[in-house]
Amino acid sequence: MIQLSTSVFLLGGLLGLCLLEPVLMTLTPASMCTPLKTLNESLSHRRRYMKHNFPINYTIRVRQREVFKLSNISRMKLQGEGLDEVVLQRLWFQVNQGVLKKIIRVMPDRHPSRPYTAELERRFKDAEGVFVHSHPAEVFQQELPETIQDIWDCLTEEPDRVPESSWRLASPKSLLDNFCQTMYCLFSECFASQEAQQDYCGVFHWKKGRKKDLQPES
Repeated sequence: MIQLSTSVFLLGGLLGLCLLEPVLMTLTPASMCTPLKTLNESLSHRRRYMKHNFPINYTIRVRQREVFKLSNISRMKLQGEGLDEVVLQRLWFQVNQGVLKKIIRVMPDRHPSRPYTAELERRFKDAEGVFVHSHPAEVFQQELPETIQDIWDCLTEEPDRVPESSWRLASPKSLLDNFCQTMYCLFSECFASQEAQQDYCGVFHWKKGRKKDLQPES
C-alpha cells in the first residue's frame, strides 16, 4: 500500500513538471543572453555618442509608436490579459529596428557617432537572428493579438501614408534610453542581479540614479 502511494506521488510529480514545461518555455532562451549582454555593453556608451556628439536639444522625427517606453509595455499587458512575452519581444525588435535606421539616416558619413551606431545596429541584428532561431517557426506564424497588430501595422506603414499627427520628435539619447530600459524589462532573465531581485519594468527603478554593475549608463 505504501509502495503504491509512493508511485502515485512520483507520477503526480512528473505530471506536474510536464504541466510546468510550457510555462518554462516562455522564459528568455539562454542563447539570447550573450548577444543581449553584448548589445547592452554598446548601449552603456550611449550618453557619449547620442548626447555629447549632437547639438543641444537635437531631435529626430520618428513614428509615435517608436517612442516605446516602459509605460507602453505596462499598458499593453493590462489591455491584453495573458499577453505572451514573446509577442512583446517581437514587437521590441520591430520598434528598435526602425529607431536605429532613423538615427543612422540623420548622420553624415563623417559624423563621430556614426561608427558607434553602425556597430550598435550590427549587434542588434545579431541578437535578432539568435531570437528568431531560438523559437520554433510556428511562433512567428501565429496571428498577433489585435492591440499588437495595430501597433505593428503603424510601424510598417509607408511613411508618406502616416498622418502628420502620428509623428513625434525625440532625441537620439532618449530613444536609446527607451531601447535599453525596455530590453531589461522584456529580457529580464538575462540581466537578473544575484544580490537582489530588480523590477526592471518599474519606472522607479530607472529613476533611482544609482550606478550599479548591471545597470547601464542612463
